[in-house]
Amino acid sequence: MTDLPTLPASDGVAPAASAIPPGATTHELTTYGVGPWDGELPTEEHYDPDLLERGDTRNVIDRYRYWTMEAIVADLDEHRHPFSVAIENWQHDMNIGSIVRTANAFAADTVHIIGRRRWNKRGAMVTDRYQHVLHHDTVATFAEWARSESLPIIAIDNVPGSVIIETFAFPERCVLLFGQEGPGLSAEAIEAADAVVEISQFGSTRSINASAAAAVAMHNWITQHVSFVK
Repeated sequence: MTDLPTLPASDGVAPAASAIPPGATTHELTTYGVGPWDGELPTEEHYDPDLLERGDTRNVIDRYRYWTMEAIVADLDEHRHPFSVAIENWQHDMNIGSIVRTANAFAADTVHIIGRRRWNKRGAMVTDRYQHVLHHDTVATFAEWARSESLPIIAIDNVPGSVIIETFAFPERCVLLFGQEGPGLSAEAIEAADAVVEISQFGSTRSINASAAAAVAMHNWITQHVSFVK
């Protein structure tokens, strides 16, 4: 099987109307946005002159409207959480982009892609441009990196011997490791993990969608380590 091509990246700025075929939709045009800046233009360095002039329809929160991509990344770096996410990439799982998007939403430190370097970015909705993404050729090289950083690897899979997530205390600094839709994590990945955690289920299905499982696991980390008391 040959590698699927990586989808072209986008900066999230809406293209000119004349460049859009009739009836076509884009990620940028389907997200909530704002028009050109109204009033005297701000001069702070974090603002993008082009966005101020044309409007900002990127998939970013209101705080970052009209900011340059570099300024957004720099600001995110000031408050990223100390957990990372890793994904085995052997079958071009369409869920990877969605997992990257969720990692960005929860301000994960870094996303690690293990295996194939190429992955389908459509589900990321351009959030990969604001998220640190590293590649590792094999599970072994990823595990070696994690050990060098003193980061426990917490595998998420419903395999024999796993601990239910509702009773598991996530380390503050750790890497959450996810497998492919269907087969789940490889035996090598399970062996490399410091702990294996499963999400409790109560219906007839054996497993839930990989991107949904990733969201549940990340949010569990958030509830254990982020204070919401003002």
